[in-house]
Amino acid sequence: MAENLNPYVTDRTELGDHGDEFENDFIESVESLPSYRPTIGCIVPAYNEAESIADVLESLLGQTRLPDVIHVVVNNTTDDTVKIAAQYAGPHLKEVDGIEQFTEVYVHDIGKNKDKKVGALNYGYQLVEGCDFLLGVDGDTTAAPDAVERLAEEITSDSRIGGISAIFSIDEAPIKGFVAKFLVTGQRFQFAAFNMQNMLKGRNMAVLGGQFSIFSTKALRQIMVENHQNTPWVKDSEVEDSLLSLQIKSAGYLTKISAQARADVGGMTTIRGLDGQQVKWNFGAIELMWPGQRGDTKGQPFHPNLRLRWLENFSMLINLVTRVLFVLLLLASLSISAFVFSPIWLVPPIVAILLNLRTALSMHDRSARDIFFAVALFPAEIYMWIRLGHFIRAWTKFLSRKQTDNWAAQAKAEKGRGNSYLLPFVVIFLTIAVLVLGWFQLDAFMQSTILWIGWPILGVITIIQTLEMFGKVLRRYRGYKV
Repeated sequence: MAENLNPYVTDRTELGDHGDEFENDFIESVESLPSYRPTIGCIVPAYNEAESIADVLESLLGQTRLPDVIHVVVNNTTDDTVKIAAQYAGPHLKEVDGIEQFTEVYVHDIGKNKDKKVGALNYGYQLVEGCDFLLGVDGDTTAAPDAVERLAEEITSDSRIGGISAIFSIDEAPIKGFVAKFLVTGQRFQFAAFNMQNMLKGRNMAVLGGQFSIFSTKALRQIMVENHQNTPWVKDSEVEDSLLSLQIKSAGYLTKISAQARADVGGMTTIRGLDGQQVKWNFGAIELMWPGQRGDTKGQPFHPNLRLRWLENFSMLINLVTRVLFVLLLLASLSISAFVFSPIWLVPPIVAILLNLRTALSMHDRSARDIFFAVALFPAEIYMWIRLGHFIRAWTKFLSRKQTDNWAAQAKAEKGRGNSYLLPFVVIFLTIAVLVLGWFQLDAFMQSTILWIGWPILGVITIIQTLEMFGKVLRRYRGYKV
């Protein structure tokens, strides 16, 4: 046999009886080599988050998979956010399952920033664009200890994924006050219904919420090129996260909601604050939906990410019409002693209770308050009227074409200033009052004719709504928890 002169090639015959032993040792040594661990850069945009920033950083530093670097980007703040966050600045070591992990926390006070949160996000992006993934965390969001690990596992499992959002809810434990608890419970139901709807659509997420989402920096670079942007987030959209999600989807990537990663966001505890937030969200979504051009944000009404938005708005319109029509017809019928109660009218409320209960039972951390909110019906109905107010205000603002700073309006509302949230209810009340006044000017024949036409129309719409709700009650949740 010819002598083997290549030192990097070993003939099994040369090993003799030690061949198997050598092979096993070699395999073990290869398996013990460290595998490539993708890098995660975390950005925490913070504006007046003195009350929550410590909890946010504690949550991030308590993760089973630490981000490789954490940048707190403080903008336009007037409180002690920088002072509190600075206490966490510097290197941090942590041992998980015998493996040492390392991260560093940096705190950046960028002062006055006209682009607000968008400006803070883009500033942070420049600091972490060399990482494989960008983790965006709001300054009032805390996550389950394994949230980063779950998100990292999911986004690295499929190169087609451009971003994944955590499952959002609100921790109701620290909430004090009757009104605040009521509003937070309503928001928990909103999150639960929205999350479940996305999960049942193949876990495709229409909006990668900025509260706690992870993005592929490769995808972000691609959308910047395709949309001729210098930064991933643009300042001319009221919903920077919705627009970014839409662009990621348009670039050919998937936008997903996690199956397991969970995070608690900051809830709105006043009607003013909730109105400011929801009107901004709704207004921004309408801008994305609407055909044509508003500012520099192109309307894309048929984009796949916006189909759910259209359905939400159509559903809210139907809810508004049926409720106002029911009140008007009921008042009109009672005024001429023509109202006849039928037990069949109890069916829609019963189905609504069943659907609300199904939503409550799907919550990962449901409480007795959630169950009561579902079965009592009236809390959910009152919260629906509040949401209808947001719906009316958002569309009124949009159709008026009046340029307003909805970020500033939300900040003002959160500080307890402004009464714009009352406007929809004043308009509805005045509209009903005018129609009631006009009703008494009609003769008996016209009144009877209106009731004869109005009740069947309301009945048909209600039947369709009830069937839709019943279909949702029977829908399989496939073991998902929100």
